[in-house]
Amino acid sequence: MSATTPSALRVLVVDDEQAIIDVVALGLSYEGFEVQSSVTGRQALELAQTFRPHIVILDLNLPDLDGLEVCRRLRAATDALIVMLTARDEVRERVRGLEEGADDYLTKPFYFPELLARIRALLRRTHQPASDVLQIGPVLLNVSTREAFRNGQLVALSRKEFDLLHLFLRHPNQVLERETILNQVWGYDYFGSDTIIEVYIRYLRQKFDTDPPTLIKTVRGVGYMLKTPL
Repeated sequence: MSATTPSALRVLVVDDEQAIIDVVALGLSYEGFEVQSSVTGRQALELAQTFRPHIVILDLNLPDLDGLEVCRRLRAATDALIVMLTARDEVRERVRGLEEGADDYLTKPFYFPELLARIRALLRRTHQPASDVLQIGPVLLNVSTREAFRNGQLVALSRKEFDLLHLFLRHPNQVLERETILNQVWGYDYFGSDTIIEVYIRYLRQKFDTDPPTLIKTVRGVGYMLKTPL
């Protein structure tokens, strides 16, 4: 369970492209959501009965049932938020999706941060529970105001410093591999050197940690871990 989503919000990802499922599921899992997936409409409807998702990411182009039909059946059986994915450019397809009960839509290809932003916007509008404050030891993060504090004192952070610290606070005592950190903080389309991670870890240690570091630990050959105080 993540501190950012204390109610373990469940997301069902429905798409016939496994590559899209993998990217979306990985990203949402690291954001603290519980994720299950399906590559067909019929399987998605079966999963919805047992998994009972709060949010459904639904592709219009499915190999068995049309995505619009899946949306229609989901809306009749659940109040889950539905975000439709479509490669279709016609306005009428998007309108039909909204008329069938979708809450929002996103046109392929898309970037995961935009999908995440749309999910968060829907959650705000529907008042789903979400915590804006994360704290471990002397470090406190206010996600809504993007402010960071150490022992109650405000600490100025750049955007990437904040995003990196946010990632660690969401996954305390968990080793985060370098590739995971790059994907989550710099994006899946970042192709620069992973030495950028070391640079920003050093920045965070200078502002929050001691020497030798006791908060953000280096796990040699793997990545880094934020260690909670005993």
